Amino acid sequence: MSHAVRGLVSGTLPFSSVDGPGNRFVAFLQGCDFDCIACHNPYTIAVCNECGICVDHCAAGALTVVGGTVVWNPRACTGGDVCIEVCPHDSTPKARWLSVAELVERVRGPAPFLSGVTVSGGEATQQAAFVRAFFSALKADDRLKRLTRFVDSNGSASRRIWDELDPVLDGAMIDLKALDPEVHERITGRTNASVLASLRLLAERGKLAEVRLLLLPGMNDAPDQLSRTATWLCELDPHLPVKVIGFRRHGARPVAQAVPEPGPERMAGYADLLRAGGLSRLTVV
Repeated sequence: MSHAVRGLVSGTLPFSSVDGPGNRFVAFLQGCDFDCIACHNPYTIAVCNECGICVDHCAAGALTVVGGTVVWNPRACTGGDVCIEVCPHDSTPKARWLSVAELVERVRGPAPFLSGVTVSGGEATQQAAFVRAFFSALKADDRLKRLTRFVDSNGSASRRIWDELDPVLDGAMIDLKALDPEVHERITGRTNASVLASLRLLAERGKLAEVRLLLLPGMNDAPDQLSRTATWLCELDPHLPVKVIGFRRHGARPVAQAVPEPGPERMAGYADLLRAGGLSRLTVV
């Protein structure tokens, strides 16, 4: 029955070394409840509203409107992103509804070379029923059950959703955009109460695989804020893996182009502050 559940998938990667431990298959789900200034996948934020603006811009003729719905023909598509670039709604016409069985089938080919599967986004937990059904199918498959199952999340999910995912989830990687709720709201459009609650819950359950700190100079990198962040995370687990990520303009939405990129010296300073706060397992990228 779970194989009949469908999810709106923006795209997949057969191999990735940056979306969790080892070599991983990654599924990016469409739709996110945050509106982050520094989002590098802004086309995954909204579900296509079928406005059709992208259709006339597709030189390959891979987009048509059928019955009021924008239809993408992947066979005709030449791989350009003009449709994404002209979309005024932070969406993409290339997102497709896939069944659990269809997504599992995409994992089978690269499976011998994988250590795990990660569901990202957008925000993966917005489609929790699909994620659970997908992970359950992997866990029940004799050839795929060895693959670890991770979620890459903004942490906005409720306890009910984490309870739903817990039996089939090996780990979650959570973004903490800012410890200060006002700073967090300026960056994402939402406060961080649910994010902090998710971090606490996942840490208690031993499912918090990594915390990711995306640092934007002048916005969330004040020394006192980083020190308080380190203290707060240490109270969860001083040995918690933390990835410190410097903002990069490449691929970011236009609103973020005025944000400076932190250089090596500034990144080293961030790491020093966080280590001084007690965090011992830092990765700086």
